[in-house]
Order: sequence, then structure tokens, then C-alpha cells
Amino acid sequence: MGSVTTKKHPNGLEFVEVNTPLCQARIFHQGAQIDFFQPKDKAPLLWVSDADDYQPGNGIRGGIPVCWPWFGASDIEGFPQHGFARTSLWSLASVKMRNQIVDLVFTLKISAEQQQYWPHDTEVSVLFSLSETLTVSIVNKNNADYPINFTQALHSYFPIEDIHQLKASGFKDSKYIEFAKGPFAQGSDDVLFDRETDRVYTDLAQTQVLHTPAGDIEVSRENSQSAVLWNPWIDKSQRLSRFNDNDYLTMVCLEAANVLEDEVNLQPGESHTLTTHIRWR
Repeated sequence: MGSVTTKKHPNGLEFVEVNTPLCQARIFHQGAQIDFFQPKDKAPLLWVSDADDYQPGNGIRGGIPVCWPWFGASDIEGFPQHGFARTSLWSLASVKMRNQIVDLVFTLKISAEQQQYWPHDTEVSVLFSLSETLTVSIVNKNNADYPINFTQALHSYFPIEDIHQLKASGFKDSKYIEFAKGPFAQGSDDVLFDRETDRVYTDLAQTQVLHTPAGDIEVSRENSQSAVLWNPWIDKSQRLSRFNDNDYLTMVCLEAANVLEDEVNLQPGESHTLTTHIRWR
């Protein structure tokens, strides 16, 4: 049927290793971050920079970092970029196996120190469903007696072999903001890459496809009208930590999100689930 085993990286980070007839995967307790997923008889679906040294306290440069409870820079000076979830230690709450599919749930207990960033009574969990498709969800429940607002993203990194040969499709009739300018209307369905790309899309269709030399990667979303498309290109690659100067050639990020006007407004007692599905087509 398969196995789910807890192991430890040489640098001390604990992770869960999954082996089934359908796939192999690795998910770290730090950040509830998956960094490896490979369906049976196919290539890995996630990219990680080999410059990353998996040090405790640093989000892994690749896989799917969880950006929560805000995406990007906070409005409050000194608050961590992309929130605190991606560097926090999560707990593995449950493991279930059904017909060779593995379901895992990670939960985050917000510490007293983190309450300075997020003083709200909420529950947050990350769910993984591992088969020939990778499904990741972040679930929020508002236990407070007042509404809360937040932004979030599943910051997915994909291997694309050669950025110059990549075509991303599924963007027709959407709009985007880039480098704090816009919104711009996108009439064409496709995006090609010949410079730094940092687009926050809204009014976006639920499914996009990354057409790579190795095959097509389908990325779809639920409860999300927004997504982020990112490649740092040459100059920014040289400024990024845990990132090689030429890594931009072999990766792209396409991130399921709730950002800009797609921000989540969660009423007392309500729950919200953001989901991404990733597979070779």
C-alpha cells in the first residue's frame, strides 16, 4: 500500500516521507512545506534551488512555501515578508491512506510571540492529498466574534527546463498588476518570458498550463480568483538569498492566491479553503 515515515534532515529539520505505488513526496514540519513530489513513472513536479541549505528558520527556496496570513510585504514595518507561517513549526495532526492515496493534515498553533503579528482567534491547517496529482489546501476558520481579513498564497515553484522555451497559457481576459503598475488587461491567452516577470493576476480562469520541453504541467485553483506568476530573471537572481545566479533559467512560480480584491473576509464562525491541484497533463 505504501508508507508514511517521519525523518530528519542532516541540518535538523524534520520531514514526512511518503512512498506509495502512485507517488513519492517529502513534506517538512517547518512551514508545512512540501519540497518534493514525483508521480509514478513521471518527472518531479516541484523545483528547489540547490543553493538552499535547509537551515532551520529559513523558508526553503522552492517547493510550495505557505504565505500566510499575508502575501508579500506587511503594511506594518518590521513584520516578516509573506507572513510567519512558512518559517513556523507545524504539527502533523493526521495521516490517512485510501486506495493508495495519502491524506495528511498539518496544523499551526500560534505562539505568544506570533500573536504580535496575528492577535486573532483562528485555526489554520494545511492539507495534502497525494496521488498522481498533488493537491494542497490551506484552511482557515474564524473563531473570533468579529470578521477578519487576510491574504495568502501557495507559492508553488515549478521545473521548466528552459525559461526561453516556456509558454504559460490560460490567462485570456484576465488583468494583472506588475511592479506596482496597472491593472493591465490581458487579451491573449499566453505568456512568454524574456525579462523579469512579477504579475499578480485577478479575474483569472481556474486553470493554467505551463508548456515546458518536458511536458505540460496543469495548475488549477479552488476558492481563488487571483494568482501570481513570477520569474526573477537575471538581475534579481543575483540579489536573492539561497538562489543561484542562473536558477531563473529552470524555474517559474505560479501561485494559487487570495490577494488584492480577492482578499479573504472571514465572518465569525466561517471557514475558507484555498486549494491548488498540480499534475502532469
